[in-house]
Amino acid sequence: MPKLKTKSGVKKRFKITATGKIKHGVAGKRHRLISHNAKYIRQNRGTKVLSDADTATIKAWAPYGLR
Repeated sequence: MPKLKTKSGVKKRFKITATGKIKHGVAGKRHRLISHNAKYIRQNRGTKVLSDADTATIKAWAPYGLR
């Protein structure tokens, strides 16, 4: 069997926690922040944990895990 490739976008955008959950950066925080209110900017600071429904898809794209 040949080796499976990891999607390069997944390598750049996600990390797997010690418990197997997936962390990701929050979208919508790069530019045009003047149109977002302070609550939106504050609540989307840092990283979030991906939902369980999306976790299975990301793990399929990273067959050998992520460093």
